[in-house]
Amino acid sequence: MDFRYIAIEGPAGLGKSVLADRLAARLDGATVLDETENPFLPDFHGQRPGAAFQAQLFFTLSRHRQQTALRQSDLFSQLTVCDYLFERDKIYAYLNLDDNELFIYQRLYELLAQDIPAPDLVVYLQSPTDLLRKRLHERERAVPDSPHLDDEYVQELNEAYNHFFFHYTATPLLVVETSHFDLSWGDEATADLERQLRSMGKGTRYYVPR
Repeated sequence: MDFRYIAIEGPAGLGKSVLADRLAARLDGATVLDETENPFLPDFHGQRPGAAFQAQLFFTLSRHRQQTALRQSDLFSQLTVCDYLFERDKIYAYLNLDDNELFIYQRLYELLAQDIPAPDLVVYLQSPTDLLRKRLHERERAVPDSPHLDDEYVQELNEAYNHFFFHYTATPLLVVETSHFDLSWGDEATADLERQLRSMGKGTRYYVPR
């Protein structure tokens, strides 16, 4: 595998963590999972004023701490699969923050991003908005403590992700269209994805698993 550091991205509900675990196990690599605990999330979902900014900064600082610790420990000397891209913070910031908050956030983000190692390859899990809503509703029923995202927000988030990755050129990018696919990522599906990754070059490739 020419790529030593692979990041997986996409909106909530598309199985990023499951894929990161399965892919790392198959490639004898290490898995890095996003730290999802955030004390400001309940207030954010309750739409308390200022909570979006607090939640955003908490996530950004947590991911920065995790990524710099990995870099210092030289974990990237082995193949590593991470279930998030540090730049994802910008997607949520532009969606959730007002202009004044965004001004402060951008200044902080620019300082922190200098410390973050860039992935060698990004895998973007993509889904139509209607199907994404369905998958999130199914997750809410299966996991009662999971946060509820209203349909309008899910649409805006999905559009923001698509816009971001349509213009993404920083690394090779594999866009995986998940509409007709079981997101449990069994052995056959993971093996097929591995074949796609091994044949990746520069630029963007679109892949539709069946």
